[in-house]
Amino acid sequence: MNRSNITEVAKLAGVSASTVSRVTSGNAVVKPETRQRVQEAMDKLGYKPNSAAQSLSSKRSNTIGMVVAGLDGPFYGPMIAGVESSLRARAKHLLIASGSGNTESEVEAIEFLLGRQVDGLILLTEWLEQRYVAELLARIPVYMINQYYDGMDNRVMLLDDLDGGYRATKHLLDRGHKEIACISAQEFKKDANDRVEGYKVALREAGIPVLDDLIARTSFEVQGGIDGMDRLSKRGQNFTAVVAGNDESAVGVYSWAKDHGLRIPDDISVIGYDDILLARVLTPPLTTMHAPNFDMAKRAADSAFNEIYRKRLPLGGNFKTTLIERESVATLI
Repeated sequence: MNRSNITEVAKLAGVSASTVSRVTSGNAVVKPETRQRVQEAMDKLGYKPNSAAQSLSSKRSNTIGMVVAGLDGPFYGPMIAGVESSLRARAKHLLIASGSGNTESEVEAIEFLLGRQVDGLILLTEWLEQRYVAELLARIPVYMINQYYDGMDNRVMLLDDLDGGYRATKHLLDRGHKEIACISAQEFKKDANDRVEGYKVALREAGIPVLDDLIARTSFEVQGGIDGMDRLSKRGQNFTAVVAGNDESAVGVYSWAKDHGLRIPDDISVIGYDDILLARVLTPPLTTMHAPNFDMAKRAADSAFNEIYRKRLPLGGNFKTTLIERESVATLI
């Protein structure tokens, strides 16, 4: 229950009640110094704006929906946190639904959020078709994270995965490795394909043949790394290092190596991708490509807020990975 009303806040802040309303709604431009005075008055009086009343007056729910491909694993947490941190700072709310790894479930998740009258959608999905997304955009503002669709450049936050795969492989080459395997996810995943292509570009640039027997397409999971190593070991091609499609599959490589009496990096070097928390506590700590997942998601939420509530043009973004050197790569030169 509010311990004061909007009139008392306005009086203490030295502004009109309508100015207080504009500050609490977040939908109008207010001078920073005025906003600060109003916020300080609200804090002093213990005033909490009525979210239901705000929604009725603005005809908005003050809620952004987010669909993620799945909720398991360490990848989605930073993405969700990035979106939530942006919205919370602006007194907006986040409603999350999982796509559960197939087209039908992703569409159902979107329709569920639309039924809750969200003001916009942030999509971190895998299966949606271009036509559906175009039709969806005609209904509601849409913002994508690392999933590109034609004509949506200003609504997509893209990570340069080709460059990331290239530089991960280049790091191994620079450390003297010439026989390098690659484990990545399924062919329908654009990010997986781009990372594999980056791996191939680096090898070709170094004058090293690209061998299909040194590429295993499994999944971005621990089991994917284990399965990838099983496949590679059965093909008979020697390799001194592995470019893992992500850190989770790199953990699978670690597990496989331990089960087969191999030491990292003495017997096999490994480089991952994403830089999840687990990467730094593995033994040995994992060299990896840091992906700015939190920042990408936060930027998507910033763009959504600015377009929906401030009537500004949406802005896309392009991001790159950063090499994080730890102890899982041996030097052969």
